[in-house]
Amino acid sequence: MRDPAPELLVEAPAPAPAPVPAPDRLSRRAAAKVPEVEDPNAPLLDVRDLSVEFRTDDGIVKAVQNVSYTLHEGETLGIVGESGSGKTVTSMAILGLLPKKRAAITGEVRFRGRNILGLPEKELESIRGKRIAMVFQDALAALNPVRRVGDQIAEAIAVHTGENVSNTDERVIHLLDLVGIPNPLDRAERYPHEYSGGMRQRAMIAMSVANDPDVIIADEPTTALDVTIQAQVLEVFERIQQRTRSALLLITHDLGVVAGVTDRVLVMYAGRLVEGGAVDDVFYRPSHPYAQGLLASLPRLDRRRDGERLHRIKGQPPSLIFLPPGCAFNPRCPDAVVGRCDVERPALREVAPGHQSACHFAEELFAATTPYEEPVG
Repeated sequence: MRDPAPELLVEAPAPAPAPVPAPDRLSRRAAAKVPEVEDPNAPLLDVRDLSVEFRTDDGIVKAVQNVSYTLHEGETLGIVGESGSGKTVTSMAILGLLPKKRAAITGEVRFRGRNILGLPEKELESIRGKRIAMVFQDALAALNPVRRVGDQIAEAIAVHTGENVSNTDERVIHLLDLVGIPNPLDRAERYPHEYSGGMRQRAMIAMSVANDPDVIIADEPTTALDVTIQAQVLEVFERIQQRTRSALLLITHDLGVVAGVTDRVLVMYAGRLVEGGAVDDVFYRPSHPYAQGLLASLPRLDRRRDGERLHRIKGQPPSLIFLPPGCAFNPRCPDAVVGRCDVERPALREVAPGHQSACHFAEELFAATTPYEEPVG
């Protein structure tokens, strides 16, 4: 009889180490010691070193680079620049509306001291549309063509309050009346295509202010509107700010609009801020060649030109994939200095209290201008 086979001793495998959870956005925010609550004494909106890059088949598009500014309660801040300078991308990044798979966003966007950049979508939804609202550039594309305008405004209220709001609700009618739409009860039942261009723009404004936001971002709100309708739309914003003390971030290329309604202005070029300050300081004492070129291209009623043609900035804006070395404006600048402007990128710095410029010769340009003086009488 054979002996039974000896019992095989199989060593039990060591327990696998517990998986280390990947750091999520919340843990990264905690590690960075970012305030999770609002500070009523902090600026309403504080953008710090904001950069946005898009990955494309042709390369990385540097749409926004190191943009910083603050916005205070009741203030109107204008952002101007040519198409493609990064104005709209900056505002879309603030609200988290850029495609997450394509856009790489760095920096901070602090709302009342709390960094909202990188917040989970659920938390961001409680701010977007309620605390920070946006008026999009193309009202016809932004409005739903198969839903009544009143229903869309009612939805903007209901999604943040949880209430059942109809298109004939008193608040909807009041909002349409507030933005100057005649016969608001009847107009609430109409579809977007039954509105004129100016009325659609005002309907968009009504949706944006439906929840009394602290900040309104208006992206080219007067584009393609005639001068009379432009004035009416801007008057709506002014009336709303007087009622709610909200801050307005106005994105535009119309320097006339900026001169008429803003307190401060920022000038962007090739994704960067090149000048900023009080509107009178920038308009009367521009300290960057690009800002000087923009202002010189405007017709002036207070100066005789004696047949002289309006100034134009020669050349085209650079590719945001292949930015030139040094100052991005140097290929178009009439005063660029070879060996410096095409090699060294100028930093944004103060040339006077509250007035910044990103030019190697900003101090000289500032000194050569005349400060604004209030007209007598």
